[in-house]
Amino acid sequence: MFKINDNYLKLPGSYLFSTIGKKVNAYAAAHPEKKIIRLGIGDVTQPLAPAIITALHGAVDEMGKAETFKGYAPDLGYEFLREAIAENDYRARGCQIGADEIFISDGAKCDSGNIQEIFGPDNKIAVCDPVYPVYVDTNVMAGRTGVYDSASETWSDVIYMPCVAENDFAPELPGKTPDIIYLCFPNNPTGSAIKKAQLQEWVDYANKVGAVIIYDAAYEAYISEEEVPHSIYECQGARACAIELHSFSKNAGFTGVRLGFTVIPKELKCGDVSLHSLWARRHGTKYNGAPYIVQRAGEAVYSPEGKAQLKQQVAYYMNNAKYILEGLKEAGYTVSGGVNAPYIWLKAPGGMTSWEFFDFLLEKANVVGTPGSGFGPSGETYFRLTAFGSYENTLEAVNRIKGL
Repeated sequence: MFKINDNYLKLPGSYLFSTIGKKVNAYAAAHPEKKIIRLGIGDVTQPLAPAIITALHGAVDEMGKAETFKGYAPDLGYEFLREAIAENDYRARGCQIGADEIFISDGAKCDSGNIQEIFGPDNKIAVCDPVYPVYVDTNVMAGRTGVYDSASETWSDVIYMPCVAENDFAPELPGKTPDIIYLCFPNNPTGSAIKKAQLQEWVDYANKVGAVIIYDAAYEAYISEEEVPHSIYECQGARACAIELHSFSKNAGFTGVRLGFTVIPKELKCGDVSLHSLWARRHGTKYNGAPYIVQRAGEAVYSPEGKAQLKQQVAYYMNNAKYILEGLKEAGYTVSGGVNAPYIWLKAPGGMTSWEFFDFLLEKANVVGTPGSGFGPSGETYFRLTAFGSYENTLEAVNRIKGL
């Protein structure tokens, strides 16, 4: 008889945002007269920029002509996009990343989950706590996390690095030595960021202990402070220890279009084995590439028009973040984030748990956020709001919360 991967059975409950969706849908069905404002999932609301739409239309027209029709994309992605990424995201910042070290995909979420496949099952992972759930859940599926303790909501073989108010929601070097370190800055969910000198400490540590850093830079477009690095490759020695994940979802609104990329320098090795070659093998075997029209749209992100338009779009969302941050401070909430990231991290009032505050906000203000405990045990009693709503809905949501 066939057998299943019983590691899936170890996963507690359903995926965080699926649980939120079910609760909100049930409330909406029971109260159809209520206007629910959703500031929970980090989904963008502004339409694609004109430069991107123009590129999409042009690529669609190409697909309608035999002489310009495109079939399967190259394994790594089209060179026009990889070269634009290498020039604008890396060389312009002094990072030595080549176009042939960039792998185009359909999003950072998939890559952040799939990247663990090239590592052995006995690697110890270290994660920030709280953390984006995909990092841990996909390692659970791979059998790498040990036994789950429902009381502490932790896995026996995972090294948790608490990100709490006392350390400005930035992790400290772990007491136990990990093999794989997941870092996300600017951070989801806390909205925190670290300076280049702090990130350099992590690079030096990884090189010292022989660990690899999986660095999720999905929110780098929202960085406003000069000392905060946009890429881990701004740090000396990072090419020997770091993999970087990027998304077009948050900087260019591609949540429904799907595009991302992963960078693996060729000198990143385990002994004599190149991680670049392993990921290339995995990529070529399991993935057929992002659509040509979407990759042309990605190229437009780096055009002068695209850059200008997306700068305005990022400013729109960060104006929302500022309004949430200042509004909740005025209302007496303890809040952080919202400066280098489109997330606001707040302390649930009155000793509420994060899910109690979720229910309270949904029922009393008809506002949806994300319970902090869904991101890990250190997220308990905290709550995440996103700045990705419309400006009008953001104002109304904050005013509703202030009126409670």
